[in-house]
Amino acid sequence: MLPMRFDIVILAAGQGTRMRSAVPKVLHRLGGKPLLQHVYETAAGLSPQTLTIVYGHGGEQVRRCFADWPVEWVEQSRQLGTGHAVQQALPFLTQDVVLVLYGDVPLLRRETLQRLLAAAGENRLALLTVTLADPTGYGRIVRDEGGCVRRIVEEKDADPDERTIREVNTGILAIPLRNLRDWLTRLDNDNAQGEYYLTDVIAMAVADGVAVETVAADPDEVQGVNDKRQLARLERIYQRRQADTLMEQGVTLADPARFDVRGEVSAGRDVEIDVNVVLEGRVRLGDRVRIGAGTVVRDADVGDDVEILPHCVIDGVRIGPGSRIGPFARLRPETVLADHVHIGNFVEIKKSHVGTGSKINHLSYVGDSEVGSGVNIGAGTITCNYDGVNKHRTVIEDGAFIGSDTQLVAPVRIGRDATIGAGSTITRDAPEGKLTLSRSRQITVDDWQRPTKKQR
Repeated sequence: MLPMRFDIVILAAGQGTRMRSAVPKVLHRLGGKPLLQHVYETAAGLSPQTLTIVYGHGGEQVRRCFADWPVEWVEQSRQLGTGHAVQQALPFLTQDVVLVLYGDVPLLRRETLQRLLAAAGENRLALLTVTLADPTGYGRIVRDEGGCVRRIVEEKDADPDERTIREVNTGILAIPLRNLRDWLTRLDNDNAQGEYYLTDVIAMAVADGVAVETVAADPDEVQGVNDKRQLARLERIYQRRQADTLMEQGVTLADPARFDVRGEVSAGRDVEIDVNVVLEGRVRLGDRVRIGAGTVVRDADVGDDVEILPHCVIDGVRIGPGSRIGPFARLRPETVLADHVHIGNFVEIKKSHVGTGSKINHLSYVGDSEVGSGVNIGAGTITCNYDGVNKHRTVIEDGAFIGSDTQLVAPVRIGRDATIGAGSTITRDAPEGKLTLSRSRQITVDDWQRPTKKQR
């Protein structure tokens, strides 16, 4: 059972020098989102009374990125350790229990933190620990003969026996606020780093008779990010989680190790996804959708029975049921395809509506257009929608046939069941039911000779 009311503090002030980047560490992306956003969303999902973020290096950049978050921002102008960081947040803490999280530990599950909070309470401190095969770099959990936690020793301060301990501190704990206020005033920096360690409150709790409860976590959950190699390792863990979730929902993934989600995905029944597919933003896949290798789908609504062939880019689009896209097609934002539309290889559609059963199968660009139902647009057709200053619309009414290598110079309207002859440049409206074409007269020059290079 969770404490009735609690506060959360997220420590996000670290410089992240080992990232070797001008970007603050907590803004580096995992699964398409900043590290700090992962932590914030998990924390907010616990419904704390207040949520405080302690920032430092690159702090103004961090605050700008998340200006709409309902949080308290506190600056740690000098990075003097985790204990000092929590001290900066004290004015905003009012509830019985405080949960301390870290902005560079993005994979914690809500369920794990709920167990940690349930273990905390009046006169009870709860500490999240993990047992590692190689505990190098972590503070060790020192227990007495009865198994009770006595203290945490940082690796740089540990003796050889203490360094053999495999149970380590994650730094994530839930502390009674009344005790926390007292313990923070008693911290000192007499250690190898010269910093005020929050973990020193464990020994204080033991000395004061406050119970120290431990909650075990999965090692993958508590991994932090200090350099780009660790970030890459966490990315694969995160992506495997997303793949597992989709497969549990019935999605077939050709290879879960070669599939990335960078947003939110919902999928219907019998969806099949080939290798090296990237899903970004908000993506909805209907029943029996098939997505070919190397395709990127971003912020899209894909209807039932849609087939997207390999190497397409689908961005900000709604695709109607039974449609077929690609290969090598690009659908750009504000495009809407009705049902049973065919968009073929090397076709680009931008800010256009394409009606039921229409086909644009080869090497064409359709932009700022309204394409009716049953329209056939031949290879190499271009809607010339931009005059250098303004965009203009092209309207192609139901049943029109556009011959290959046609330029439709907007604004222009092609009437219902009209036919446009191949190789035409159309600058005026074409009437319905008629053949319209625009070609120069073909001639043959009998006495013409192809130029040849002169011999030296």
